[in-house]
Amino acid sequence: MTMIYRKVFRDLKHWKDSSNRNPLLLKGARQIGKSWAMEHFGKDNFEFTAKFDFDENPELCQLFEQTKDVSRLLKELSLFVDVPLEAGRTLLIFDEIQACEAALNSLKYFCEKAPAYHVMAAGSLLGVAVKQKKMQVPVGKVTILEMFPVTFSEFLHTSDEKLWHYVEELEELGHLPEIVLNKLVSEYKRYLVCGGMPEAVMSLLENRGMGQVDKVLQDILDMYELDFAKYAEPSMIPRIHALWNSLPSQLAKENRKFLYRVVKEGARAREYEDALLWLEEAGMIQRCFNVTKPGMPLSAYRDVSAFKVYACDCGLLRRLAKLSAEIVLGGNANYTEFRGALAENAILQSIRPQCDDMPCYWSSDSTAEVDFLLQFPTEIVPVEVKSENRISGKSLAVYARKFSPQKRIRYSMNNLQENCGLLSCPCPLADWTGKLLDKLPVSGS
Repeated sequence: MTMIYRKVFRDLKHWKDSSNRNPLLLKGARQIGKSWAMEHFGKDNFEFTAKFDFDENPELCQLFEQTKDVSRLLKELSLFVDVPLEAGRTLLIFDEIQACEAALNSLKYFCEKAPAYHVMAAGSLLGVAVKQKKMQVPVGKVTILEMFPVTFSEFLHTSDEKLWHYVEELEELGHLPEIVLNKLVSEYKRYLVCGGMPEAVMSLLENRGMGQVDKVLQDILDMYELDFAKYAEPSMIPRIHALWNSLPSQLAKENRKFLYRVVKEGARAREYEDALLWLEEAGMIQRCFNVTKPGMPLSAYRDVSAFKVYACDCGLLRRLAKLSAEIVLGGNANYTEFRGALAENAILQSIRPQCDDMPCYWSSDSTAEVDFLLQFPTEIVPVEVKSENRISGKSLAVYARKFSPQKRIRYSMNNLQENCGLLSCPCPLADWTGKLLDKLPVSGS
């Protein structure tokens, strides 16, 4: 069975070895592999792993509701597993923790009364459940770690480890050998087809056929639809459904700004704001706000009335749009606007984990628009995304004249190079953006 390398293991190892460790709360969208990551990490880094699933065992919740005494909890929890619960030797996993508010609150007591224990928790639609049930996350007593879908870097590590090592060891911002670039582009297009849902990735890498890849993705989409009915308020379900299914239409427009009338004729923001927030809390969408001034921090300059909405995963977006794998892999004369949308979605997936905050986008009087602005610790970097080799467009130049950024990025399928502070980066290298920017000479230097 294919084993997908996940970068989150490095963060989990750092947490495990930390001297001032708190219980860890792992958050992220459904079906991205949170439960698998916790169990696999436990198997590789502890003598014992004890998993407690609050959805499968409702009796567990009764234990936590009856006492806040950690010693008593540990004694009674030991009756549910066949391994010892020993500090430093056993990883305690609380899965589907959203099903038990008392268990979520208990993380505070594990932090205060039993800090020697390694406790890790996660849950499906945790953000939604916390908000809906008005649950309290013990802020300051837990370490919150966000997990994302499988990235292209992780995909490449599994599909072609030699090529992955080549990219990892890049030292110069010069042209890649054509054979390397062609291989990267080929693997990247395969990634665009399957996206970052682990089961879909495994289906593709194990050559089970595109039909199986599409089935996996459709099953996940169907599960998301069931989640609407299970976790959302009845009055909100039709709006969530309509918003989610409008994503392909929203992104297929030349101007990808989110329009409520695309969801439903005559729709207004106040009717759908709660539904948008629900999808955000569920990790199913990412909202990218407009800014007219690239100031620090970007969050202070957001126009909350103007934004673009992207899917959490490019593979799910492709399947939601009913776009065949053959068109993505081979191209099509009619596949233009949506090719750009899929490219932007995939680039956002790559750069979001590398930034301090969610990227924004910039526009100016409807004459120019920069796809993303990235906030790194000391600078704001404008980004332009091109889906293929054609790189014509004036927006990045307009932005550069107006704000004189020291560094800029243009993603495309062209080769790697730098020119006066402009990083021309092949889309497959977007996961290495931070590393490449560090090597980029600033404009005018």
